[in-house]
Amino acid sequence: MRTIVKILARLLSLALAGALAGGCLLAALGYKMYRQALDARSLEATIAAVQADPGYTPIDQLPPLYLDAVVAVEDHRFAQHSGIDPIAILRAAVHDLRTRSLDQGGSTITQQVAKNLFFTQEKRFTRKIAEVFMAFRLEDACTKDEILELYVNTIYFGDGYYGIRDACAGYFGKEPAQLTPYEATLLAGIPNAPSVYSLTANPDLAAQRQQYVVGQMVKFGYLTAEDAAAITPPAA
Repeated sequence: MRTIVKILARLLSLALAGALAGGCLLAALGYKMYRQALDARSLEATIAAVQADPGYTPIDQLPPLYLDAVVAVEDHRFAQHSGIDPIAILRAAVHDLRTRSLDQGGSTITQQVAKNLFFTQEKRFTRKIAEVFMAFRLEDACTKDEILELYVNTIYFGDGYYGIRDACAGYFGKEPAQLTPYEATLLAGIPNAPSVYSLTANPDLAAQRQQYVVGQMVKFGYLTAEDAAAITPPAA
């Protein structure tokens, strides 16, 4: 019996050592990818290029309701974390291990900005680690408002629309400041899965997602139940 216990203990030690070595290797590769991205173009130059786009919309030209909706549905601890959300990452890791996939990454708004600015959408552990390093760099260099502004100007809304101004013009024929509460909460839900919630391809699913967004806003204190009930689609 003691022999079996010793063997099991050694196997466990080897497994832990292997996991630690593998984790260190992934961290090193992720850091290398992060440094290569910054060496190719600095954070400051990358942000300046995004802001130079004619369609770039400053945060003070966006409805506060839309911004609240984005934070509520995408990253409700955005104001508190420093780039990553350990709780969301742990929840996503449990899901991914259970499903043997990378379906959920637990990404914060800051991580998504890092990915949109510097990396591809490919689901790889190395890229996720590079994304974390870049998220920390963004949090050091930018305010929360600046990060949120970059996010809404770089995310994909489906149907070929990138950024909030492009989406508003394409879907509603208006400027972001003119969004109704229903339109604002509708758009906030699309980037989670643009092909699924496309207003052109799947308007019913987009409407269901809008209801989820409003529910999250109530859950996290951005709206009262009465205010939420007043956000209704336009009459047919």
